[in-house]
Amino acid sequence: MPDLARFVVPGEAPPFSDQTLVDVRAGRATVLEADDGVAVVRDAELELVVGREARGHGTGTALVTQALALGGGAAPVLAWAHGDHPGARALAHRFGWLAVRTLLQLRAPIDEADAPSVDVPAGYSLSAFRPGTEDEADWLTLNAAAFAHHPEQGRMTLDDLHARESDAWFSGDDLLLLRDASGRLAGSCWLKVEDGIGEFYAVAVRPDLQGQRLGGVLMRAGTARLSGRGLTAAALYVEGNNEPALALYRRSGFTQHAIDVQYAAPEHAEAPTGR
Repeated sequence: MPDLARFVVPGEAPPFSDQTLVDVRAGRATVLEADDGVAVVRDAELELVVGREARGHGTGTALVTQALALGGGAAPVLAWAHGDHPGARALAHRFGWLAVRTLLQLRAPIDEADAPSVDVPAGYSLSAFRPGTEDEADWLTLNAAAFAHHPEQGRMTLDDLHARESDAWFSGDDLLLLRDASGRLAGSCWLKVEDGIGEFYAVAVRPDLQGQRLGGVLMRAGTARLSGRGLTAAALYVEGNNEPALALYRRSGFTQHAIDVQYAAPEHAEAPTGR
């Protein structure tokens, strides 16, 4: 596996998604390398990064050209620009690719001295996720239903979940499960704590229970879990056009921190790519 970590630039958005890293480790992605850059293609989607000192010298153009030349239907038709870097915008323009989707990163301060109280509604209970138990199948069922229209999150498999469980940042105590009176999973709040940031990695509510303020319960439970751990801030990602979720997160004190932009080849620019 290539050392993708060497291209991470402090102060910039990570160039590759967690799922991309999982797929590279599993051999499910095509990796194109240059001395000062690397591109990954998976599921017809491109992510690439060029070392800071090498930018502006054609490496990005060469990597995209190489990716587009992949045969067997492997050539990308979508590409992510994590952090909406000006160089990525220029590269997309050069190839005629169009912005079709935005993913917002929001952040909020964590009040170390005053963790929110969590009032779990009558008939519901909160517990921590237990790897290697029925919690895995229950969570995957909930995740698939809650994110049925999400192009990445809703497709998570058991292998993907196991890969996350093997990551250094994973803790079952940071995946909170909300169950109803029958024991069925009603919602979950998955936290990713890394590099001083407590990310709301995925907050899910069962579709038949949406609109009953359970999302707020899960957000408060997650915030309480992050409090007292010396973290710099809380973070989360949300689709730029998901107004109900944005309203919930703004009520929880989150404001915009960064933007990721997805680009599409001109002939694919009308395809639906968001929630």
